Amino acid sequence: MSGLIDHSQADSSAFVAWGSGLMAVAGRASEVDGAGPQRFASLTASARNLTSYIAGLLGPPPSQNDNRPGIREPGPAVELDCLRHLFAPSLIAAAERRSNEIGVGAERVLIQWGVISEDAYLDQLAIHTGLQIETLDDLSLADCLLPDDGLHLCARHGILPIRQRGELAYVSAPHGYTARRIIRLITEYPSLLPRVRLASTARFNAFLENQSGNILARTAAENLLTRFPPLSAAPVPASSSRLFRFGRHLLRLAAPVALLTLAPMLVIDTFGLILAIWFLLFTSLRLAGCLSPPKRRRQRPRLPDSQLPIYTVIAALYREASSVAPLMQYIGALDYPPEKLDIKLVIETDDLGTRAAIARLGPMPHVQVIIAPDVGPRTKPKALNCALNFARGTFITVFDAEDRPEPGQLREALDVFRTHGPEVACAQASLCIDNTADGWIPRMFTAEYAGQFDVFLQGFSNFEMPLPLGGSSNHFRTSVLREVGGWDPYNVTEDADLGFRLARFRYRCVMFPSTTYEEAPSRFTAWLRQRSRWMKGWMQTWSVHMRSPRKLWRDAGAGGFFTLNILVGGNVLTALAHPFLLGELLVRGVMSAFDDSVVSFFAKPFIELYLATIAAGYLTTIVIGVIGLAKRNLLREAWVLALTPVYWIFLSLAAWRALYQLLTEPYHWEKTEHGLAQTSRMSVGRSQPDGMRDQSD
Repeated sequence: MSGLIDHSQADSSAFVAWGSGLMAVAGRASEVDGAGPQRFASLTASARNLTSYIAGLLGPPPSQNDNRPGIREPGPAVELDCLRHLFAPSLIAAAERRSNEIGVGAERVLIQWGVISEDAYLDQLAIHTGLQIETLDDLSLADCLLPDDGLHLCARHGILPIRQRGELAYVSAPHGYTARRIIRLITEYPSLLPRVRLASTARFNAFLENQSGNILARTAAENLLTRFPPLSAAPVPASSSRLFRFGRHLLRLAAPVALLTLAPMLVIDTFGLILAIWFLLFTSLRLAGCLSPPKRRRQRPRLPDSQLPIYTVIAALYREASSVAPLMQYIGALDYPPEKLDIKLVIETDDLGTRAAIARLGPMPHVQVIIAPDVGPRTKPKALNCALNFARGTFITVFDAEDRPEPGQLREALDVFRTHGPEVACAQASLCIDNTADGWIPRMFTAEYAGQFDVFLQGFSNFEMPLPLGGSSNHFRTSVLREVGGWDPYNVTEDADLGFRLARFRYRCVMFPSTTYEEAPSRFTAWLRQRSRWMKGWMQTWSVHMRSPRKLWRDAGAGGFFTLNILVGGNVLTALAHPFLLGELLVRGVMSAFDDSVVSFFAKPFIELYLATIAAGYLTTIVIGVIGLAKRNLLREAWVLALTPVYWIFLSLAAWRALYQLLTEPYHWEKTEHGLAQTSRMSVGRSQPDGMRDQSD
């Protein structure tokens, strides 16, 4: 399957490892039940070995074609034996067929169909097998035998070792083939029956959320900072070198002041020259990406449902009560077995409206609602990390509240991972604005997105350099995402940062031709807040990765170094410098007018370079936008690109506002309102634009 993972086999290897640990610990438990503290401490130490068993699952599980001993085929659906007296044989047979078709336990099929709730099924399973139901009501975190740093493994795998009334037991929240494996295990080893207990997924997750204190919250907020401090945008703690740093900053400020005092025109001209050259490098790199033709993708055969891995879908929501129902409809329309979707909706503690809107949708067995604790910054990346603690999928994707992904997007992302090797850790889909007709700002946004995602990034992906990811519809290998520390909760454009962090770990990101439709702000104030946040995040990304330029060069290579400085740094710098270059031209033009001489205007140093810089910036934006609109069959909207000079002034305003916020409130997340669109192109059709379906990353 070339890089894909069958989670039924992952469940199998989990229980082989789990069963081994359980047998060892249970054997000792029979000797120490009721014994003194010293012997019980020995039992606790044995139970802690479960951490290593579960941690072993974090690596690549065996593929479906793995024939290693100990990995058994799914076999008969014994998990349905407890229900055969309740339901018609035809329904049981249909669940078994569906189980074989998609590769999950047959009871998960019935639960997903709404035939029986998970709690009701576990009750029947307990009656049939003699297993105990663990409500977790009388337990606290002190009863868990794993150390704090292993708690996230329990959240991920649904296995919790506990000590209760002097006895060791394992609580399992079944998923995949877990119920089938448990039944086989206790049938083969009846002595394990008192040691295994069942809990519903909802109760299990609620216990971890409520009883873990701030452990999982700290993991979400501080994992990157703890593991890779230089790669986090978190505030630098005060240290004894504060005076030295203050002196260094003072020197940096004093040097330009002195130069301006001694030779102001020289400094101004030199600074303008540097800005102009950087400006031109940025526009040249964008043109290079646009001129690189996307590679054609070899069509791969459709994967059978049984070979599809578990896919985690995360949506971080805040004040999105009106967007929840449409979002879930589009997620439900994805061409993917719902039994293999692991959906996480993350909301904030004070967002009662969104919580109520989710509750109104009724039972959704494959959906987990996570409340992001008030620990660390209140940002989207921290919310995503909260979901990452519980994610079970081999792959993860992120959608925003207003997103409308194409139905085939998950399968197309899997085709990308199948085509490439393990070095490709992320596949980015194209983003397209849906409410184009709502005004000139959404129209400009449409041209901007079409040029960025359908033209520039499609070509730039060929260069195998870091991609500045979009904040939505990026698909990750879950193991790699955890390896690099997840999202940075302190970076307000976590997507751009993550693209460069992956490059520093020698992973690549690629584009693929699937589309997610989004809503653009239609009012200037909403646009300004959103764009200021993006600019602030790009500043954070540049400053984090340029803390040690030499190390960045070693980690990401020359391509990564120059991409960061030209693409991310250039994006911000051009917006900051644009009014100065424009002002320089205007001032010199006015001065030349007083001299009544055009020659005097062009006699000023570097004036031709300034003119070329501004003209190149405008023309590049227009050309890339026109090409992108043509690919989207939206050339009728190209007239809006005549407003590019005005739009660039707005971009400069957003950049300077972002710089101010970076100094005053660097981690403040300015919320973008959704659900305000007045028009939609969705009724026109959602097919791929001409020329993109046969192209690749």
